[in-house]
Amino acid sequence: MFLLPDLAGVVIFALLPFGEVVKKSFQNAVTSQWVGLKNYEEIFSNTAFRLAASNTVRFTFTCIPLLVALSLVLAATLEKLRSGKNILKSAFLLPVVVPASSVVLVWKILFHSNGLLNGFLNRIGLEKINWMNSSAAFGVLVISYLWKNIGYDMVLWMAGLSAIPKEIYEAAEVDGAGEWKCFLHITIPNLLPSFYTITVISFLNSFKVFREAWLVAGDYPYQSMYLLQHLYNNWFRELSFDKIAAAAVVNAVVVFLLILMLRRAWEKEGP
Repeated sequence: MFLLPDLAGVVIFALLPFGEVVKKSFQNAVTSQWVGLKNYEEIFSNTAFRLAASNTVRFTFTCIPLLVALSLVLAATLEKLRSGKNILKSAFLLPVVVPASSVVLVWKILFHSNGLLNGFLNRIGLEKINWMNSSAAFGVLVISYLWKNIGYDMVLWMAGLSAIPKEIYEAAEVDGAGEWKCFLHITIPNLLPSFYTITVISFLNSFKVFREAWLVAGDYPYQSMYLLQHLYNNWFRELSFDKIAAAAVVNAVVVFLLILMLRRAWEKEGP
């Protein structure tokens, strides 16, 4: 009975709308005529969809390991500090609460053709880099994502670290275990539940980087920055709802399978 209102909300606001999307993926956008797998064939043969999907996969598998590893290192480092911990934690959390429009303004100041970074390169005698219209654009996107999310993940790691009993470390140190062995054999195993949660949250947050990418580079950025969200936005403007529905179903299935695989891998590694 307590779960019934939540279940009703999930069914009404998530499952039923998604079921409608699945139905639309097999219909024509204008006539609602049943077309079978035609929409799926069109999106997989679409060059823009293949580019956006490959960039999204590349972005995800580049950023998630970096974010999880760097945030864990920062969390472990801050956890050992005796003073100034709260100030540094607040500083790392600041990007989370900064509005996307403000972040975009900072990126434009830094990465503009006449921005701060190119001004610095010019001062030391190096050539300017066209950050947003070259292969460097993907790196800008990665940096933006890491900067925005590293503080949030760091706080989650610190919550997991604080839950590990200090007596375990003290006993290991008495037995002669060094700091590295304690980290590998005590910290990492006890952080596996946090690892699963943080990885899933980081994965879902990776889809939000579109805001900054769109505000910085517009509807059609450099090809290495062209993500699935750009494609959905452009198809929506063209009223290609059948293509959007088919791509959304494929996207949802892939995300579900990845999270399921991560869950199974975590369960195997768990106690």
